[in-house]
Amino acid sequence: MRRWQRGIAAVCLSSTTLSVAMQTKHKVVLLTILPLLLAMLALGGLLVHRSQRLTEQQTQLIEETLLASKQAELQHYTQLAMTAIGPLYASGRNDAATQEQAKAILRGISYGEDGYFFVYDLSGNNLVHPRKPGLVGKNLWDLTDPHGRHVIRSLLAAATSGTGFQRYDWEKPSSHQMTEKLGYVVLLERWGWVLGTGVYIDDIERTTAQMRSRSSANVRDTLWGIAAVAGAAVLLVFAGGVVLNVSEHRVADAKLKALTQRLVNSQEQERARVSRELHDGISQLLVSVKFQFELAQHKLEAGEPALAEVEKGLGGLGDALSEVRRISHDLRPSVLDMLGLSAALGQLSAEFERRSGIRVAFDNSLDDTCLDDRQAVALFRIAQEAFTNIERHARARNVTLTLSRERYGVRMAVRDDGCGFDVANVDRSQTRGIGLRNIRERAEHLGGSCLLGSRPGETELEVRLPV
Repeated sequence: MRRWQRGIAAVCLSSTTLSVAMQTKHKVVLLTILPLLLAMLALGGLLVHRSQRLTEQQTQLIEETLLASKQAELQHYTQLAMTAIGPLYASGRNDAATQEQAKAILRGISYGEDGYFFVYDLSGNNLVHPRKPGLVGKNLWDLTDPHGRHVIRSLLAAATSGTGFQRYDWEKPSSHQMTEKLGYVVLLERWGWVLGTGVYIDDIERTTAQMRSRSSANVRDTLWGIAAVAGAAVLLVFAGGVVLNVSEHRVADAKLKALTQRLVNSQEQERARVSRELHDGISQLLVSVKFQFELAQHKLEAGEPALAEVEKGLGGLGDALSEVRRISHDLRPSVLDMLGLSAALGQLSAEFERRSGIRVAFDNSLDDTCLDDRQAVALFRIAQEAFTNIERHARARNVTLTLSRERYGVRMAVRDDGCGFDVANVDRSQTRGIGLRNIRERAEHLGGSCLLGSRPGETELEVRLPV
């Protein structure tokens, strides 16, 4: 009887111990899962906030840039119209015949699908409107657009004040729909005319809407990825907690500490990888965009057309967005997929020469078929990094890019005639030379080598990869 009582007591004690152990395991699991979920939620919220903020900034920048380009375009068109009727206006004649001759000239000038010139007098009477002849002779002083804006009053005020530009809604000839329009008017004071033209800016709205849509899609995909990672991590932690027992509690605690350290190391490695990707890709693209817009700014200040530079800058922004998507989805440069390494480096050299003004000689004797995808991407990125360093620091005039096949591999060399630098000092520095470290890591990761030599007047970077 006593033996049964002792056995029952032992079973109860074991059950109590097991219950306490299970509660401990549940607490450990709970204390592991909750911070992870909170961190993932915080990361997702921060990602959404930063992405929305960045998208709005980029959208505003693009909209301002496109508007500036359209304003320059309108001023150019108006100058052409003024040149066409300039001899009549400069003759000093104010008679009706001279003015009718000028009207006929303006009616015959058009550009694009929806471009034309209009004329109003200072009382709001329409004198010329090639796309809507029925408006000629009518007083449109009180005309308003769907937003309640007085169109003709605003145009006359802009012309008399000298500002010239005005936004309003007007029927687009090609679609016969009310579309927002940017108008530009000038005052012909002696004749009492207001001459103007305008471009429809619905394409700007489409561009900004597409950018917001793409950004939202990218954020949504990234959030799903974070949710999948969080779900997988929760499942792993829960599975680890289930298999724990009392006898392995200390071992499990040690493993938990080791896991924490590994998570920290993984985070640091991931940060280092993202840092390399950002430095290798987006930095170069944004530098290129900056130079394009600076060139556009200088041209606009000089009164020269800068639409081509703005378009190149916008193309660079599109490339930057593509690079962000590439980092998010771990894709490789699309230019390599479409053109191959040799053509991609040739295009990179041409763009660098056009952007920086530094002459580039590209010597290529390599057959792209000998390279695999990882090697092509690594060499392309190394060339990008080398060009960026030359542009920022070298003050060079000439650059030579050589790509060749050797007996056991491929060789790429980048040489410039810049000011040079102390290689040993850069290698010892902990805060400088991240680009050079990236180059070395890329080459060594593929079993290759990287040699760098520099002196005043000559710097050469040589990379060899086995094939």
